[in-house]
Amino acid sequence: MLQEMGVTVWGPAPAMDAPQQPPASAPAAAVAAPAVAPPRAQPQAPSSPTLAERPQAPPVHTTSRSAPPAIAPAGAGPAAPALRLHPAQALYPAADPAQTPAGLGRGWLIVTESMTPAEPLGGDAGRLLDNMLRAMQLHQHPRVFVTTLERSAPGTEASADIPATLADTVDRLQPAMVLVLGHVAARAALGRTEPLGRLRAGPHVLAGCPAVVTYDPAFLLRSQDNKAAAWADLCRALAMVRSAEG
Repeated sequence: MLQEMGVTVWGPAPAMDAPQQPPASAPAAAVAAPAVAPPRAQPQAPSSPTLAERPQAPPVHTTSRSAPPAIAPAGAGPAAPALRLHPAQALYPAADPAQTPAGLGRGWLIVTESMTPAEPLGGDAGRLLDNMLRAMQLHQHPRVFVTTLERSAPGTEASADIPATLADTVDRLQPAMVLVLGHVAARAALGRTEPLGRLRAGPHVLAGCPAVVTYDPAFLLRSQDNKAAAWADLCRALAMVRSAEG
């Protein structure tokens, strides 16, 4: 039937002893059908690994609730540096008392940290301090003293009880004003730990003598914008001395 329809039949060759035509009683399905290629095997999706084959997650470390992390006390702050206090020395001993401008009082004491305690007006910071004092005309006053604080080097002994030593210096010199320059000096002289901005705003007394806190020269070299505020502090100190004299 397929041959009559013009369809070429591909199949095995018939046996020699077999009849050429299928018997009439044989159904059409007995005729050899064309060979059909088996379906192409589809790629199999990789099977999921079993629990034994799966990589184990790293253990999670938990912190015991009974051991909270350590917290620093609320009032804890950086430790004060070990300091050595040098004796007070006159800055302008050759100044003529007769030429001292009025309104500068009987004397001044400057407390400041210095990198060159033997030469407090040396270096860039010392030259700036000299300029500050000259702007106040204190270079014409023979009783302008400075006592310097120096950070103690390893192996050297720090000064003990700096506030008491400064109080003795004030009692001996009897200045009209104490200028405290910088946070390190304020902490050592006044025993105060507030920020420098708050210390600048408040009035202070050191051994019965009025004191004014302002920026130190080394800081002003690094922060030029604060020079105007430092000059305002110096003018306030001058005004306090003049008011006390009047």
